[in-house]
Amino acid sequence: MLTIHDRAFQHDCQGYSRRDFLKIGSLGLLGGLGLPQLLGAKAAAAEAPRLVKDRAVVLLFLQGGPSHIETFDPKMNAMPEVRSFNGDIQTSLPGYTFGSTFPRLAKLADQIAVVRNYGSRNNDHSYLAVTSGGNPLKASMSSLYARVTGPVHPQTGLPTNVLVLPEAVQPGLKQGSNFETGALPTLTSPGELGPNFGAFDPASGGELKKLLNLSIARDRFDDRRLLLGQLDALRRRVDDSRALDGMGQLQQKAFDLIVRGVVEAFDVTREDPKTVARYDTSKLFRIEEVTRWYDMKRASNLLGKQMLLARRLVEAGCGFVTVSDCGWDMHANENSPKNMGAFPQLGGQVDHAVSAFIEDVTARGLSDKILLIVTGEMGRSPRRNRNGGRDHYGTLTPLLLFGGGLRMGQVIGQSDKGATAPAGDPQTPANLLATVSRAVFDLTEVRANQATLGRTADVLTASEPIPGLFPV
Repeated sequence: MLTIHDRAFQHDCQGYSRRDFLKIGSLGLLGGLGLPQLLGAKAAAAEAPRLVKDRAVVLLFLQGGPSHIETFDPKMNAMPEVRSFNGDIQTSLPGYTFGSTFPRLAKLADQIAVVRNYGSRNNDHSYLAVTSGGNPLKASMSSLYARVTGPVHPQTGLPTNVLVLPEAVQPGLKQGSNFETGALPTLTSPGELGPNFGAFDPASGGELKKLLNLSIARDRFDDRRLLLGQLDALRRRVDDSRALDGMGQLQQKAFDLIVRGVVEAFDVTREDPKTVARYDTSKLFRIEEVTRWYDMKRASNLLGKQMLLARRLVEAGCGFVTVSDCGWDMHANENSPKNMGAFPQLGGQVDHAVSAFIEDVTARGLSDKILLIVTGEMGRSPRRNRNGGRDHYGTLTPLLLFGGGLRMGQVIGQSDKGATAPAGDPQTPANLLATVSRAVFDLTEVRANQATLGRTADVLTASEPIPGLFPV
């Protein structure tokens, strides 16, 4: 674990002792393996079979169940109570339209893939049913990734599995009495793999964060800005004092990775202000416009900066980032406004944030290196209810993909005329898991390492990927 002692204890007149700094290299994310030893094993690891391709995953999860009709399958020829309530818009793909809330993504349709015959087969808020692909280990895709790669990146020291909630970009966020991180208890669950492979949550903790013990004032421990600020200040003091002179190269590297790499990776203010402005969704709508209703209290207008943080993290070595955006449970009863009144705000935010991410990643030459997935735990009922809302519906669920070496610029599959069921072979979360597995892992090597990976190897190779996404 990372130990930085309180200033009142175990210091000499020169400040931090060399023994204190040596403890910084003991990052217990790999069952007690210290970070210096981890770095020292880098050369040996390079000789091992390459199970993982040079590719990362960002999963944007729209918690609550986004409507498949108002997003990417508007069905304007259907009955009025079925078709998209806010119309459609032509995409850059001839003959295909999206819901009119997504003009930016419509222009980028030739760079993305939409799957219209995908359904979660899940009619309630069971997030893990989607993120696990229904595997018998009950482990999310992100935890399976961490099981194969290890919980921390061997070069950067960053966790390989991170959950980005709105609080990660605005610490201390409280939208209402119902707003809490616990609204997503199973989204990144490690299941039977165990807590070591669970997601690192920079906003509120989690098993990985518990392993990073910093002895600072108790009433300030949960202040993430203070925590990162103290790490940065500590790095500067050490640089100025030359306190690490004479230490081994690996110990110095371990210290630098933690206090410099962690601070920089999680700090979006280090980005070009123009980039931050392009991602920023905070000015698209006032949060008070949607948080008057029960479920909407978990919504935010911070998705843009969440997506920017996700891009920073994967560039820094995090292999799987899950971004959560809440507020999509649009029954139009006491939990959300009538006639899907919050959809333009939340949908517009997704349009803005995801298009910024796609354009940014493409400009950086990373579209082959990063696989973006946008989905939720279910879709919404084809017929709107008496209040103009849509209810839970798992037969069809919106699914958008970008990058990751997959074939883009296509709409895969179709729903029937009434948007009630897939027309043709349905695709499920098991197929989505198989798609991710094939995109990020060398499955031949995964099978060859069955003895080491155990049941994880079986899970990763159990199903077929969504057809049409991989080059022939």
